[in-house]
Amino acid sequence: MTTSLQAAILDLDGTLIDSNDAHARAWVTSLKRHGFDIPFERVRPLIGMGGDKLIPELTGLDPESETGKALTQGWGDAFKPMIPSLQATPGARELVAGLRELGWKLMLGSSGEDEVVEQELEHLGLEDLKNSRVTSSEVEESKPDADILAVALRKLGVPAGAALMVGDTKYDAEAARRAGVRCVLLRCGGNPDLPGEVYASPADLLGALRSGDWGR
Repeated sequence: MTTSLQAAILDLDGTLIDSNDAHARAWVTSLKRHGFDIPFERVRPLIGMGGDKLIPELTGLDPESETGKALTQGWGDAFKPMIPSLQATPGARELVAGLRELGWKLMLGSSGEDEVVEQELEHLGLEDLKNSRVTSSEVEESKPDADILAVALRKLGVPAGAALMVGDTKYDAEAARRAGVRCVLLRCGGNPDLPGEVYASPADLLGALRSGDWGR
Protein backbone atom coordinates (compact mmCIF):
# COMPACT_ATOMS: atom_id res chain seq x y z
CA MET A 1 0.00 0.00 0.00
CA THR A 2 2.96 2.37 0.52
CA THR A 3 4.93 1.74 -2.69
CA SER A 4 3.35 4.61 -4.64
CA LEU A 5 3.72 7.11 -1.80
CA GLN A 6 6.73 9.39 -1.80
CA ALA A 7 5.82 12.14 0.65
CA ALA A 8 3.92 12.99 3.82
CA ILE A 9 2.19 16.24 4.71
CA LEU A 10 2.15 16.40 8.50
CA ASP A 11 -0.29 18.43 10.55
CA LEU A 12 1.20 19.88 13.72
CA ASP A 13 -1.32 20.63 16.48
CA GLY A 14 -2.86 17.45 17.86
CA THR A 15 -0.74 15.37 15.49
CA LEU A 16 2.84 16.05 16.59
CA ILE A 17 2.15 18.17 19.69
CA ASP A 18 -0.60 17.77 22.30
CA SER A 19 -1.86 21.34 22.00
CA ASN A 20 -5.51 21.30 20.95
CA ASP A 21 -6.95 21.98 24.40
CA ALA A 22 -4.42 24.77 24.92
CA HIS A 23 -5.42 26.39 21.63
CA ALA A 24 -9.08 26.25 22.66
CA ARG A 25 -8.32 27.82 26.04
CA ALA A 26 -6.34 30.59 24.33
CA TRP A 27 -9.24 31.35 22.00
CA VAL A 28 -11.69 31.40 24.92
CA THR A 29 -9.43 33.90 26.71
CA SER A 30 -9.12 36.15 23.67
CA LEU A 31 -12.82 36.00 22.88
CA LYS A 32 -13.76 36.90 26.45
CA ARG A 33 -11.40 39.88 26.46
CA HIS A 34 -13.21 41.21 23.42
CA GLY A 35 -16.72 40.71 24.75
CA PHE A 36 -17.56 37.22 23.47
CA ASP A 37 -18.42 34.85 26.32
CA ILE A 38 -18.09 31.58 24.40
CA PRO A 39 -17.46 28.36 26.37
CA PHE A 40 -14.55 25.99 25.84
CA GLU A 41 -16.96 23.24 24.78
CA ARG A 42 -18.07 25.28 21.77
CA VAL A 43 -14.57 26.33 20.75
CA ARG A 44 -12.80 22.97 21.16
CA PRO A 45 -14.46 21.14 18.22
CA LEU A 46 -13.33 23.93 15.87
CA ILE A 47 -9.63 23.55 16.64
CA GLY A 48 -7.95 22.43 13.44
CA MET A 49 -9.41 25.30 11.46
CA GLY A 50 -7.39 28.46 11.12
CA GLY A 51 -8.50 31.69 12.72
CA ASP A 52 -9.85 32.79 9.33
CA LYS A 53 -12.54 30.12 9.73
CA LEU A 54 -12.92 29.99 13.50
CA ILE A 55 -13.55 33.70 14.07
CA PRO A 56 -16.52 34.03 11.68
CA GLU A 57 -17.90 30.68 12.87
CA LEU A 58 -17.98 31.85 16.49
CA THR A 59 -18.59 35.59 16.16
CA GLY A 60 -19.84 36.33 12.65
CA LEU A 61 -16.98 38.80 12.25
CA ASP A 62 -14.64 39.21 9.30
CA PRO A 63 -11.25 37.91 10.50
CA GLU A 64 -9.62 40.84 8.68
CA SER A 65 -11.72 43.40 10.57
CA GLU A 66 -10.14 45.37 13.40
CA THR A 67 -11.78 43.18 16.02
CA GLY A 68 -11.03 40.02 14.04
CA LYS A 69 -7.33 40.88 13.95
CA ALA A 70 -7.42 41.72 17.66
CA LEU A 71 -8.95 38.32 18.41
CA THR A 72 -6.17 36.57 16.50
CA GLN A 73 -3.54 38.65 18.30
CA GLY A 74 -5.17 37.87 21.63
CA TRP A 75 -5.18 34.14 20.87
CA GLY A 76 -1.46 34.23 20.08
CA ASP A 77 -0.69 36.24 23.20
CA ALA A 78 -2.58 33.70 25.33
CA PHE A 79 -1.21 30.60 23.60
CA LYS A 80 2.51 31.33 23.31
CA PRO A 81 3.19 31.21 27.07
CA MET A 82 1.65 27.72 27.14
CA ILE A 83 4.07 26.27 24.57
CA PRO A 84 6.87 25.36 27.02
CA SER A 85 4.45 23.14 28.98
CA LEU A 86 3.16 21.22 25.96
CA GLN A 87 4.23 17.65 25.21
CA ALA A 88 4.97 15.88 21.96
CA THR A 89 2.38 13.28 21.02
CA PRO A 90 3.53 9.66 21.48
CA GLY A 91 6.15 8.87 18.86
CA ALA A 92 6.01 12.26 17.13
CA ARG A 93 9.76 12.70 16.72
CA GLU A 94 10.19 9.03 15.86
CA LEU A 95 7.57 9.28 13.10
CA VAL A 96 9.40 12.19 11.49
CA ALA A 97 12.71 10.31 11.68
CA GLY A 98 11.14 7.03 10.57
CA LEU A 99 9.48 8.52 7.50
CA ARG A 100 12.81 10.00 6.48
CA GLU A 101 14.46 6.60 6.93
CA LEU A 102 11.85 5.19 4.56
CA GLY A 103 12.90 7.79 2.00
CA TRP A 104 9.78 9.94 2.20
CA LYS A 105 9.83 13.68 1.59
CA LEU A 106 8.23 15.64 4.44
CA MET A 107 6.29 18.88 4.60
CA LEU A 108 4.49 20.37 7.58
CA GLY A 109 0.99 21.58 6.69
CA SER A 110 -0.62 23.56 9.51
CA SER A 111 -3.57 25.94 9.89
CA GLY A 112 -1.55 27.71 12.58
CA GLU A 113 0.08 31.12 12.29
CA ASP A 114 3.70 31.01 11.11
CA GLU A 115 5.29 32.53 14.22
CA VAL A 116 3.44 30.17 16.55
CA VAL A 117 4.25 27.13 14.41
CA GLU A 118 7.94 28.06 14.50
CA GLN A 119 7.93 28.28 18.29
CA GLU A 120 6.19 24.91 18.59
CA LEU A 121 8.71 23.24 16.28
CA GLU A 122 11.59 24.68 18.31
CA HIS A 123 9.98 23.39 21.50
CA LEU A 124 9.58 19.91 19.98
CA GLY A 125 13.17 19.81 18.76
CA LEU A 126 11.94 19.56 15.17
CA GLU A 127 13.67 22.70 13.91
CA ASP A 128 14.59 20.88 10.70
CA LEU A 129 10.92 21.12 9.67
CA LYS A 130 11.03 24.92 9.88
CA ASN A 131 12.26 25.08 6.30
CA SER A 132 9.72 22.49 5.13
CA ARG A 133 6.42 23.98 6.18
CA VAL A 134 3.24 25.60 4.93
CA THR A 135 1.09 27.56 7.37
CA SER A 136 -2.08 29.63 7.20
CA SER A 137 0.14 32.73 7.01
CA GLU A 138 0.99 31.99 3.36
CA VAL A 139 -2.38 30.92 1.93
CA GLU A 140 -5.76 32.53 1.34
CA GLU A 141 -7.83 29.86 3.13
CA SER A 142 -6.91 27.47 5.94
CA LYS A 143 -8.25 23.95 6.43
CA PRO A 144 -10.71 22.49 5.59
CA ASP A 145 -9.97 24.26 2.28
CA ALA A 146 -7.21 22.65 0.24
CA ASP A 147 -4.90 25.69 -0.09
CA ILE A 148 -2.33 24.48 2.46
CA LEU A 149 -2.10 21.05 0.86
CA ALA A 150 -1.88 22.50 -2.64
CA VAL A 151 1.11 24.64 -1.66
CA ALA A 152 2.66 21.70 0.21
CA LEU A 153 2.39 19.49 -2.88
CA ARG A 154 4.00 22.18 -5.00
CA LYS A 155 6.89 22.57 -2.55
CA LEU A 156 7.33 18.79 -2.33
CA GLY A 157 7.28 18.45 -6.10
CA VAL A 158 5.00 15.41 -6.05
CA PRO A 159 1.51 14.76 -7.44
CA ALA A 160 -1.44 14.42 -5.07
CA GLY A 161 -1.52 10.65 -5.52
CA ALA A 162 2.04 10.33 -4.21
CA ALA A 163 1.40 12.09 -0.89
CA LEU A 164 -0.18 11.13 2.43
CA MET A 165 -1.77 13.62 4.81
CA VAL A 166 -1.29 12.78 8.49
CA GLY A 167 -3.65 14.74 10.74
CA ASP A 168 -6.01 14.50 13.68
CA THR A 169 -9.23 16.32 12.74
CA LYS A 170 -12.04 16.11 10.24
CA TYR A 171 -10.69 19.37 8.82
CA ASP A 172 -7.46 17.59 7.84
CA ALA A 173 -9.50 14.84 6.21
CA GLU A 174 -11.67 17.30 4.28
CA ALA A 175 -8.67 19.33 3.11
CA ALA A 176 -7.02 16.12 1.93
CA ARG A 177 -10.17 15.03 0.12
CA ARG A 178 -10.40 18.35 -1.70
CA ALA A 179 -6.73 18.14 -2.66
CA GLY A 180 -7.00 14.53 -3.83
CA VAL A 181 -4.55 13.35 -1.18
CA ARG A 182 -4.90 10.18 0.88
CA CYS A 183 -5.30 10.85 4.61
CA VAL A 184 -4.82 9.02 7.89
CA LEU A 185 -5.96 10.49 11.20
CA LEU A 186 -4.61 10.10 14.73
CA ARG A 187 -6.70 9.86 17.90
CA CYS A 188 -4.01 11.55 20.01
CA GLY A 189 -5.53 14.93 19.13
CA GLY A 190 -8.50 14.06 21.33
CA ASN A 191 -11.13 14.26 18.61
CA PRO A 192 -13.92 11.63 18.57
CA ASP A 193 -15.63 10.08 15.56
CA LEU A 194 -12.78 10.46 13.10
CA PRO A 195 -13.51 9.34 9.53
CA GLY A 196 -11.46 6.96 7.41
CA GLU A 197 -8.16 5.33 8.38
CA VAL A 198 -7.41 6.01 12.05
CA TYR A 199 -4.41 5.24 14.27
CA ALA A 200 -3.88 5.96 17.95
CA SER A 201 -0.73 8.05 17.64
CA PRO A 202 2.35 8.73 15.52
CA ALA A 203 3.99 5.73 17.20
CA ASP A 204 1.10 3.48 16.16
CA LEU A 205 1.23 4.71 12.56
CA LEU A 206 5.00 4.25 12.34
CA GLY A 207 4.70 0.74 13.76
CA ALA A 208 2.14 -0.13 11.09
CA LEU A 209 4.35 1.32 8.35
CA ARG A 210 7.38 -0.63 9.51
CA SER A 211 5.48 -3.90 9.93
CA GLY A 212 3.81 -3.68 6.55
CA ASP A 213 0.35 -3.72 8.16
CA TRP A 214 -0.45 -0.12 7.23
CA GLY A 215 -3.44 0.41 4.97
CA ARG A 216 -4.82 -3.12 5.29
